[in-house]
Amino acid sequence: MLYLRDLWRRHRRKVLVTAGVLGSGYLLYKLYDAHKRRLIDLERQLANERENDEFIKAQIQLHFENIQRIADTTTLPHAMPYLSCRIAEDLNLSHLMERLVKGKDQPNSLSSSEKLELWDRLKILSFTRLVVSIWAVTILSLYIRVQVNILGRHLYIDTARGLGSSYLLEEADLIDRDDQQKFLASADFLANHGLPKLISSMQTAATEVLKAKQLRDFFNTAILHETIMQILDMFLSMGSPHHWVDCLMPEDPRLYKLAKTSSDETNPPEFTKFDQLMVETREVLSSAEFSNVVELSLKAVAKALVEEKGFQSGGGNLTNGMPLARLLPRIAQICPTLVEEPSKNQFIQIIQSVPEVGLFFTLLYSNMSAS
Repeated sequence: MLYLRDLWRRHRRKVLVTAGVLGSGYLLYKLYDAHKRRLIDLERQLANERENDEFIKAQIQLHFENIQRIADTTTLPHAMPYLSCRIAEDLNLSHLMERLVKGKDQPNSLSSSEKLELWDRLKILSFTRLVVSIWAVTILSLYIRVQVNILGRHLYIDTARGLGSSYLLEEADLIDRDDQQKFLASADFLANHGLPKLISSMQTAATEVLKAKQLRDFFNTAILHETIMQILDMFLSMGSPHHWVDCLMPEDPRLYKLAKTSSDETNPPEFTKFDQLMVETREVLSSAEFSNVVELSLKAVAKALVEEKGFQSGGGNLTNGMPLARLLPRIAQICPTLVEEPSKNQFIQIIQSVPEVGLFFTLLYSNMSAS
């Protein structure tokens, strides 16, 4: 017993130090092991989140592609034929052509001043119908694509709840079917309400640009393209910035409802999901990015149009040039092809092939703010 006590006294310090070292080592090991487990759990969680994010991205890309197909195969084919009919009705050139043909067959049926007036009206209205058709096919195809991308994103957000994507769920707010249908039906606003204002403004621009053009003036591909772009540029620069948006969609619901709220504070009007969709659409259409896309698309359509075979066949062709009087009947024949149904419309394909158009709608759908 004395031996043990003596041994303890002599080696107590060593024993305590050794025990302390062993205890500290064990504690460090436990801490390291716990830290390692946390790292493994974190890595597993991050891997699962990455996998989930990749799945979300793939789903969004697939949904985006489906949305573009819906615009091309459903929404646009519904709206374009009706718009084409309305343009043909409101800018019918046949009565002018018939009177001029009659004047040619029966020289005494029209005086020289009457013939000159008819030719001048045909000149103005032919170009008016041409630029209205160019603008209509361009802006309607872009507008419908804006619509379906905005609506498609909202609907995808509504259905993303089960995918655990927090950045989508922050915006989740269900859209009922009535609001969806009303929103998509607004694509017919141009044909139903905006066309008279559009035609009047385009005719004013055409009259200004063409006032110095005589029927005997020589027109070739370059001159026709320049004339078309001058009319379109003048139209776009008329009035307030983005004035043409009012031809395409109803007034901003915020202005109407704000005025109504001021007059009836006890019963303020409800701001619906439909109103929100329309406001978002107007903001996109009024953006500088969309204006740039419109400008590039109009140029692409105009360039393709003047190279159209209808201008290059028959007696003489536009490449070599012809008098304006001879060009006008060809313009009348070409105009309907601009607003043909989408499956036959090469100009819609040309608009969609503009690189900036594809990029714009990719950014719009992903909500990287094209507005």
